Amino acid sequence: MTQPLTLDLLRRSWRSWTSNDLRRVGPYWLQLVWATLFAIGVGVLFTLAGFAMYARSVADLTSWPNWRHWLGLNLFISFFIAYAVQALFELLVFLIGRQRIGQWATWQRGLFFSGVPLFGSLAIWPIAVRMAGYAFEISDNTSSTSASGGMLLFVVMFSALLVVYFNAQARTQAAERRAAEAQLRLLQGQIEPHFLFNTLANVVGLIDADSARARLMLESFIDYLRSSLGGLRNQAHTLGQEMALVDAYLRVLGLRMEDRLRVRLEIPTELQSVQLPAVLVQPLVENAIHHGLEPKVEGGEVQVRAEVQGAQLRIDVIDDGLGLNATTLPGRRGGAGAALANIRERLRTAYGDHAQLQIENRAEGGVRASLLLPWPLPNA
Repeated sequence: MTQPLTLDLLRRSWRSWTSNDLRRVGPYWLQLVWATLFAIGVGVLFTLAGFAMYARSVADLTSWPNWRHWLGLNLFISFFIAYAVQALFELLVFLIGRQRIGQWATWQRGLFFSGVPLFGSLAIWPIAVRMAGYAFEISDNTSSTSASGGMLLFVVMFSALLVVYFNAQARTQAAERRAAEAQLRLLQGQIEPHFLFNTLANVVGLIDADSARARLMLESFIDYLRSSLGGLRNQAHTLGQEMALVDAYLRVLGLRMEDRLRVRLEIPTELQSVQLPAVLVQPLVENAIHHGLEPKVEGGEVQVRAEVQGAQLRIDVIDDGLGLNATTLPGRRGGAGAALANIRERLRTAYGDHAQLQIENRAEGGVRASLLLPWPLPNA
């Protein structure tokens, strides 16, 4: 899932690179770009610090060959450390497993994301220095041992400052994410008034004419409310719980639309326990019925299915209704845009750029709405 390189993508990619999170925004090569720029900055800083500490005269400070020599060595060491730490981090994530790391406590994740760069830098620095052939004898009065000790102390202090900075960035982003999730949960908790009032009106109308059917509709509506409120209490629930909500919703609509609504649910048993953000699928089913099937005289079928395709979990909501272009037909209600924007924002909050919502007309009629989620899911 690629996207054009924009300032917003660059900003979010940098923020993801500096956070203690396994989710990366943007393509992987962009993470290497940040590592490269970071290594350049560190190499320049080390060069300035070295000249400030060990240059013995103005001639040393103004000599371009000196600057070229030491800058080249420091850049080599910085690049070596940056890419080696990046490789070490990827190796540890592969060996431990993203799912297991995602289940760690906050302090464990913080220790992992702080400790790997810090101790990795300390362990790799002597190797990089030896490979660079670093000569510390800048002056006659400076021994190799004291210079090495000073540079090692500088590395420790600088690494510690970076850990503090990155942890502060991670805490800030975590707070922003919690605020965004709280706002999204408020949006998620809005019960669609049209559905609520129509259902209650149908129950009232059926009490005298068909009390058994009114009772069944009310029970189905209570099941829907129970499932919906359960989703509000938890930021994530299982796909099985989501389908229970969808099923309760479709039973209410089935009593209203009768033979005009046909339903097909195809969710494999092994995917029922997969965790995902609450109430993602039900709004898509609601849109399919309200905007595709209800305005259609003969009604139609809505199908919900889930399957794993390579590195993606794909959840489709398919209808054979009027399609996306029939926006001006009588009985056609607006308002789908807000629900879709809500879903996209929640996907972005949960998975970054690794998930998306696709909406498209089908050649045979109707609409296909597809949730494309990274597989395996972080909490799967």
